[in-house]
Amino acid sequence: MHPHLDKACADAWQAQHTRPLGSWRLRASGGYTGRANSAWVNGDPGVPVAEALSQVEGFAAAHGIRPYAQVVVGSRWEAELARAGWAVNLAHPRGAESAVMHNSPGHGAPTAEVADSPSTEWWTVALGAAPSPAAHHVVTTGSRVGFASAHRDGVLVGTARGCVVDDWLHLSMVEVLPTHRRQGIALELLSALDHWARGVRGRVLQVAVHNSPALTLYTHQGYRESHRYRYWMPT
Repeated sequence: MHPHLDKACADAWQAQHTRPLGSWRLRASGGYTGRANSAWVNGDPGVPVAEALSQVEGFAAAHGIRPYAQVVVGSRWEAELARAGWAVNLAHPRGAESAVMHNSPGHGAPTAEVADSPSTEWWTVALGAAPSPAAHHVVTTGSRVGFASAHRDGVLVGTARGCVVDDWLHLSMVEVLPTHRRQGIALELLSALDHWARGVRGRVLQVAVHNSPALTLYTHQGYRESHRYRYWMPT
């Protein structure tokens, strides 16, 4: 595992509400995505485990969300949470387990447009609807954020988000309309973000391990797995 990659992923996806707990990070964003509505468990919380988990639950309750902890698979915290009566959320809508993958920097080409802010159409393709205030905050906040758009015959058919943090290009929200998949559009979006972020040390992304098409795409592009994480919840 590369700890700096996990931190880059967390910094690239900033929650609407955040509170530090030692090295941990408590996050809430109105329920928009697991990453923005869970405790990022990394390092020492600075208090006993029982107290740390109590604070995770209290923070979640204060923000009207269920308590979750994002925990690296195989880390000491999995055993600690299991002893405390927590369990992996196997019913997570995006999948119980995700992989963090990384690659060398790409040169890319301006094959798609990259804008500083998302258009109304971008949101529609990326989310299927207008964003909630929480989603708008999470997606648009970051040290340097770019929004890639691919068009066919004047119609927006694909989107992707890039965020440069700690000299890494974090990639997310790669979406292509069902009618235009398997046409290389995802690669166009990624290439455009590579060009936009040229000069970074590498690229990093997170993908649910059950998402076979995405895993195949990224593996063929030279991405390698750093580690995996799962969401834990009190039982």
